[in-house]
Amino acid sequence: MENMNSIICKSCKQPGAGNYCSNCGQTLSIKRISFKTLIKEVIHFFTHLDKGILYTIKQLIKNPGRMQLAYIEGDRNKHQKPFAMYFVCATLIGLILYWINILLATYYQAGNAGEEFFFHKYMVAFLLLAIPFSSLITYLFFFSSKFYFSEIGVMQLYTVSMFFLIVIAANLLRLIWPQLETRYIELPAIVIYNTITFVNFFTGAKWKIVVKSILCSTIFFLAVTYLQDFIVENYSH
Repeated sequence: MENMNSIICKSCKQPGAGNYCSNCGQTLSIKRISFKTLIKEVIHFFTHLDKGILYTIKQLIKNPGRMQLAYIEGDRNKHQKPFAMYFVCATLIGLILYWINILLATYYQAGNAGEEFFFHKYMVAFLLLAIPFSSLITYLFFFSSKFYFSEIGVMQLYTVSMFFLIVIAANLLRLIWPQLETRYIELPAIVIYNTITFVNFFTGAKWKIVVKSILCSTIFFLAVTYLQDFIVENYSH
């Protein structure tokens, strides 16, 4: 006799009990869709704030390199997926830097109209190219490591995501000091973070890893800033 307390799953139409359908996994307790529900869905979709992105950022701050290594070796359930992490941080840096420039132009007569145009028109393509470029540089410097190019790519998705957060933090200071040259903060911070990450991620002589890490992060940063400046100067008019 069928359990009187069973609930018919709205998805597969099979009877079930508890919170989830044992046949298809859908939630058995279905509530009306409210505005609050939609907001929670949006937050969950983009950031997985219930556990993923905040936990991942915390681990990237506390255990740079070790977090990426653990993910590659199989500890994945608790972490935000690498592409989702990258796209969330890339979206944040594009929007925040764009609005910082607008605020600086509006209230401080500072900012840069060319940079504003760059963030609006070219930032998406720019960010999409950043990962294959940084992954290639790292792979070439560490081609003798045990890692596949794709695994280096995953490590770089997380690492460059942290670079974006560093750049955001540095640029927020411009709301206090509008004329601040943030690159003098960004480059040392990125080099230090990248060095710690690589030392914890790769095996081998520490001094070699440190030297290669500094070269990788410096080449990446200078190439990215040069390309940005080139686009701003030549295509923002």
